[in-house]
Amino acid sequence: MPLTFRKSFRILPGVRLNINKHSWSLTTGGKHGPRHTHSSTGRRTTSMDLPGPFGWRRTRTDKRH
Repeated sequence: MPLTFRKSFRILPGVRLNINKHSWSLTTGGKHGPRHTHSSTGRRTTSMDLPGPFGWRRTRTDKRH
């Protein structure tokens, strides 16, 4: 089993800094409502928990020049 590194810090209420081995990301939003994640690799994700065992996620990756 490979070892991985991942750490999440709460900066302000509703704002988290997520760090892993290759990149970092900033997540805004809370449990109730949409969450927006902006990654250092250019990926942007919007996700939301829906009632029951459902969830919704939209991911967009910006092209780097």
